[in-house]
Amino acid sequence: MKTHLISGGCGFVGRNMVKRLFKKTNDRIVFIDDLSVGTHPDSWLDIPKYKEVDGLEIYGEDGRLMFLKADFRAILHELEKDPEFFNVKYNLGVDRFADVFHFAAIVGGRAKIDGDPIQVALDLAIDSEFFYWVSRHKPERVLYPSSSAAYPISLQTESNTLQLRESDIDFDNMGQPDMTYGWTKLTGEFLAQITAKHYGVHITCIRPFSGYGEDQDYSYPTPAIARRAVFKEAPFEVWGSGHQGRDFVHIDDVLDCVEVAMDKIHDGRAINIGQGILTSFRDLIGIFCEFAGYSPEIKPLLDKPVGVHSRYCDMTWVKENLGWEPKISIKEGMKRVYDAVMEREKAAGNL
Repeated sequence: MKTHLISGGCGFVGRNMVKRLFKKTNDRIVFIDDLSVGTHPDSWLDIPKYKEVDGLEIYGEDGRLMFLKADFRAILHELEKDPEFFNVKYNLGVDRFADVFHFAAIVGGRAKIDGDPIQVALDLAIDSEFFYWVSRHKPERVLYPSSSAAYPISLQTESNTLQLRESDIDFDNMGQPDMTYGWTKLTGEFLAQITAKHYGVHITCIRPFSGYGEDQDYSYPTPAIARRAVFKEAPFEVWGSGHQGRDFVHIDDVLDCVEVAMDKIHDGRAINIGQGILTSFRDLIGIFCEFAGYSPEIKPLLDKPVGVHSRYCDMTWVKENLGWEPKISIKEGMKRVYDAVMEREKAAGNL
């Protein structure tokens, strides 16, 4: 039986990957999260906990899902001291991890990125220790999620709005990424390429744009806006002018693309994952208010952090080289989110 490892396995992307791997494979999945942002598996797994062994929580009678609450850096420290840590402490019998998905990161909305940039910069420590371990352990395949924040902010202004291409990041001719979060992800990409080239590890990098989904928490803009539409907020507040735009892509499309990319990319190359469509926050509000059946006045909050003016991607390289395109339209995906928020609020007794 193969064993996969997922860091940050209880965050938005991580938990969706956990559930997908469990559903689509017969493999064992070990996932780690300190729950500083993510939520405990008891709240999102439909599988009962089977037992707990020395802090390792095992779900399902087949024992294929194993959760460890821990700071991933602490686990990396243990692995540096003893590469057999998982076997010695938990008797996993793992000679080599198959797929390793590295979602552990300090990340949040615009308020976190702009409000506490040095805390976000701790991602540099997480990623450097991760790639050091990868260079020694050499798992079969590695996924490193970078970010659209790695792109130069000079290409995302009101006067210079471009569809961002993978080639717009050039390590020989650097632009300035978006705050410390963008810098950490850019550095992570560089470490991924170095690790792939010098240590022969199969590594794939992705640059997801504005990912969203039904189970995303309200600290993210998409479900937060959907919730305010559900309650028919009027006037409807938007951070900034609301004319700033993003490339919204559903989590199911993101993970579909990851599957294809990991089969075909091994040298640390980073690819875009998005719709290739720019949607402003005013447009997004309009979509949700259409579902809610009302048309409120939009009230700009000009004192709030907004980030770059426009961020969306060119998906040409992915389409031509991987043969992949997103399947879930903005309207379909946002309707899923709206319906999920409605059910969540009903279950909480708020509607």
